[in-house]
Amino acid sequence: MAAPIPASPLFLREPEIRRGIELLYFGYANLTRSIDAGLAKQGLGRAHHRALYFIARQPDLTVSELLAILGITKQSLGRVLGELADRGMVETRTGDRDRRQRLLRLTPAGAALEAELFDALREKMSTAYSSAGQGAVGGFWAVLEGLMPESERNSVSGR
Repeated sequence: MAAPIPASPLFLREPEIRRGIELLYFGYANLTRSIDAGLAKQGLGRAHHRALYFIARQPDLTVSELLAILGITKQSLGRVLGELADRGMVETRTGDRDRRQRLLRLTPAGAALEAELFDALREKMSTAYSSAGQGAVGGFWAVLEGLMPESERNSVSGR
């Protein structure tokens, strides 16, 4: 991979901002395309993957917590979770303290699919991280955190 083009000292000008937006867009599009075939093979889409990913990261996540993380409508999440449950990938149980809560967990089949998809993402991210170097990875994380509302930054694992 060619050495990255250094940012201009005038990095807040429109051309630099547009370049960053385009790099973010095309980088994310390429990253997610790496899992599209695996999802399509299962008859699933990216919304299903996002649900699987966050349930894997936090077993016993409540439906309302997942709803807040994904920022989608209750109806959309209901459809996604229903399809995953019908396929035996997600199971729900009632909360211990609050019987109204629905706690989400991956089944062994759901965990296997999530791990397969993560492996494809890990390969892409590892290659990009290795090529950019440790300092660039920290800078990349700082920029992405800067794009998030401060109230949501603690939601990111590894903090």
